[in-house]
Amino acid sequence: MELNEYHLALAMFATVFGVLLTGYPVAFALGGTALAFAGLGLGLDLFDAAFLEALPNRLYGIMTNETLMAVPLFVFMGVVLERAKIAENLLDTMAELLGSLRGGLGVAVTLVGMLMAASTGIVGATVVTMGLLSLPTMLNRGYSPALACGTICASGTLGQIIPPSIVLVLLGDVISSAYQQAQLEMGSFAPKTVSVGDLFAGALIPGLLLVGLYLLFIVTVAWLKHSWMPPFQGKCQEGHLFGRVLRGLLPPLILIVLVLGSILGGVATPTEAAAVGAVGALVLATLRRQLNLATLQEVMQTTARVSSMVFLILIGAALFSLVFRGFYGDEMVVEWLSDLPGGAFGAMVVVMGVMFALGFVLDFIEITFVVVPIVGPVLLAMGLDPVWLGIMIALNLQTSFLTPPFGFALFYLRGVAPPDVKTGQIYLGVMPFIAIQVLMLGLLAMWPVLATWLPQQIYGD
Repeated sequence: MELNEYHLALAMFATVFGVLLTGYPVAFALGGTALAFAGLGLGLDLFDAAFLEALPNRLYGIMTNETLMAVPLFVFMGVVLERAKIAENLLDTMAELLGSLRGGLGVAVTLVGMLMAASTGIVGATVVTMGLLSLPTMLNRGYSPALACGTICASGTLGQIIPPSIVLVLLGDVISSAYQQAQLEMGSFAPKTVSVGDLFAGALIPGLLLVGLYLLFIVTVAWLKHSWMPPFQGKCQEGHLFGRVLRGLLPPLILIVLVLGSILGGVATPTEAAAVGAVGALVLATLRRQLNLATLQEVMQTTARVSSMVFLILIGAALFSLVFRGFYGDEMVVEWLSDLPGGAFGAMVVVMGVMFALGFVLDFIEITFVVVPIVGPVLLAMGLDPVWLGIMIALNLQTSFLTPPFGFALFYLRGVAPPDVKTGQIYLGVMPFIAIQVLMLGLLAMWPVLATWLPQQIYGD
């Protein structure tokens, strides 16, 4: 069989996947593999070097992309709130308010996880923080270790879908480019656009519905299995409880409303709202007397490290995408998905299955920058709604990050859980929440209006 471009495209994808499994830095794995295969293709006369000439324009586009400027600002906001012990104060007040009820502490952890997701948008930080703060308390109060771990993992991954989420910021930029490309390929030279604000609005109802399903499950288990989630038998400090709840709950709620409300209300772009969030987080940290020069330096270093990682991966993915297209890999994907039985539905099922499996070994950033630009234009050209597609991808990855044995959230919690909590208990605890995630995916697949109604009402698209 004669070697052709399709073979090299497949080999390049398999090679980069293998290199990533070794733990080699993602950005260099993507860029290095792409350059190696570009050189091989040039030697075999199967690659046109003109594709690489487009790289400077791609990099300039990344540097001048105002949407992506929101990433370091949201990261900064999340890190400041983490250092300001917002989660700790929230958990203390919510646990005091609800702890005397059956399952009250589980409800408190879920609600705090939701608020932290909306405040930080960083899954790993939320799971680790909630694990350190709430798991010992839940175990000391007689909660089932499995159910406690499952609640923490599930609430910690809400940062994938509850806006303002970094995942949605990155997905919004990639989906927007894929949507415009799909329309141009279909002959529309005045393409419609989809923004990060559209994805934020689209994620709001599914995200809140998912939280509601989590809470319904926790309350149901608490009433059916009293011994798994017992009420707190000790005495809570009742004096000035209302004031403590307001002090713990009101500031982060105001910040969330300012950030998310300004985007949904059309008052500010995601980048402008992220800047408001960053300043607001600094104000909160200052008022709580948790901010000093050493802390600020640590926050800046963490923000620079995370942001550099994101943008380096984006540059590596841009190079990988150019070489992949140079081998006509995009045409191969179009042919492959178009030939699947079931049309758009069959293609969507296969793509979601592949992304779910990739979520075991790749972070959301790699999947967003490498996989979505390849399959997104094909699926959107089949008539799928871009907002619905983006929310489905985010929910799918959230489910993948919860699923044993390779879910990232499980690794995060295992790293901070006490030694007497077994890994098997963590796996067992997340199973009901995985079922809830799958149910939510099914509901969204059956009724796309859950994701599309609110953006249409707000933006009139």
